[in-house]
This record gives sequence, C-alpha cells and structure tokens, in this order.
Amino acid sequence: MPDKKIAAQHHATFENIRHVDADGNEYWLARQLARVLEYSEYRHFLPVIERSREACQNSAQPVVDHFEDVLEMVDIGSGAKREVADVRLSRYACYLIVQNGDPSKPVIANGQTYFAMQTRRQELADDEKFARLSEDEKRLAIRNELAQHNRHLAAAAKEAGVETSLDYAIFQDHGYKGLYGGLGNKEIHARKGLKKSQKILDHMGSTELAANLFRATQTEEKLKRDKVRNKKNANQTHFEVGEKVRQTIRELGGTMPEALPTPEASIKQIESAKKKLAKK
Repeated sequence: MPDKKIAAQHHATFENIRHVDADGNEYWLARQLARVLEYSEYRHFLPVIERSREACQNSAQPVVDHFEDVLEMVDIGSGAKREVADVRLSRYACYLIVQNGDPSKPVIANGQTYFAMQTRRQELADDEKFARLSEDEKRLAIRNELAQHNRHLAAAAKEAGVETSLDYAIFQDHGYKGLYGGLGNKEIHARKGLKKSQKILDHMGSTELAANLFRATQTEEKLKRDKVRNKKNANQTHFEVGEKVRQTIRELGGTMPEALPTPEASIKQIESAKKKLAKK
C-alpha cells in the first residue's frame, strides 16, 4: 500500500478511537491506543505510558489533566463483562506517547504526525478565541496563567537554591531588572504610581503581562535545563532571560515594558465587576 494511503488509514484509525465526553472534552483510552500502535500485549505498553507521564511532569504540565486512571467495562464472552484498569488520555498525552514510541514503525511515525497536527489545530483555535477577547479579558487570562507559572518558577528557583522569602524577592527583582532596563520592583511600582499594597502585575496591560509571562516560563525552563544550583547563578539566569526578552522586544520594534501605559482598572477591579455582572 502506498505511504500516503497508509498514513490516511492510520489517521482515520486514530480518529475512530477518539472519544468525546458529556462536556465536549475529547480523549483516548490507553488500551485502544495500544492496539492501534501495534503493541502485542497491554503490559508492554505500560512502560511507554509511564515514560510519557514523566515527560508531562518535566514539561510542567499537570499530569492529572492528561493521564487519568479509570476502570472500563470489557466483554469477556457470553454477554458477561468485567472491570479492567485503563488510562484516559488527552491529545497531549497521546502526543507524548507516540513521541516515546519506535519511529521506525509506520503507525508510530504517522501517530506523531496526527497528534502534532491535532495539537497545532487546537493551538490555532485557541489563538483565534484569544484574539476575539476584549483587552480586560486578555489581561485576566494572561494574569491567571502568569500566576500559575510563577508557582512553577518559584519551585524551580527553590530547587536552584533560592530558599527564603528574601531570596525569592531578590531573585524576582533580577528578572524585572533584566526586562525593564535596570528597573526593579520598587522602581516599577513608583513609575506606575501604585500604593505599597498594590501589586504591579495587577496593573499591567495584556502586552506587558505577556512579556512577563514569557520571562517567567523561559527562566523556569533555563533553570531546569542548565541545572542551576545556587542562588547567585539563579539570580543571574533570571536577569539574563529578562534582558533577552527585552532585546527581542527591541528587535521587533515593540514598546519597552516600562513605557507601556498603566491601565485605569486593576485586575481585582475587573474581577469584581465580572462577579457583579454574573450575579445579575
């Protein structure tokens, strides 16, 4: 059979074993996927799942969102059924699984293509949805994502030797100074005209928040990748990443973050207004 026909057949098979739950969420079941990927026995497939779980964790993704242990009813003959352990997999989980498979097998290679394409399509759909949001909605979305990634960054920094609250404040300041051309938390705070109790992240527009999100995610990745192991090097890493993000903004002809306008409404005010609207 020609390669294109084999690929089309495999893609159709991956699509045929795709499930959609009552909430519209798509998923695949590990036992069905194992058969499609030509594993002779499910037990031979289990190590691939475990390696993929580990890859998911290493990419700072919540494992439980992509790999869910479930019990499925299967036929055992004569109309009888019994429960067997299975794993409910997200599209991303399937992508990790085929990435950990043998690419010399056509079904694995085609699986890599299929799930990569599906993931990219979802990204494009998400981008389109995001583009339709208002500025306040974009700010809320990015601020919430940044809050999550700041927790991941704090964990990576702690692993690198940033242990106390003071250590972490200094570490964060280095990131700001790199991104804001030497301005630290206090200077940015003053520049925005904020009170001592107000958080600078709650008084950023979507563009400024996006720059800080990129700084946070890339610093976390670099700390892990380079296996940084003392707070001095961690601080320097954060500064260098911030500086690199600033350089990229300059090369793209963008506005430096310290020169971006401060929105009139804070994130807290937007959230409060949203709650009031929901009650009505």
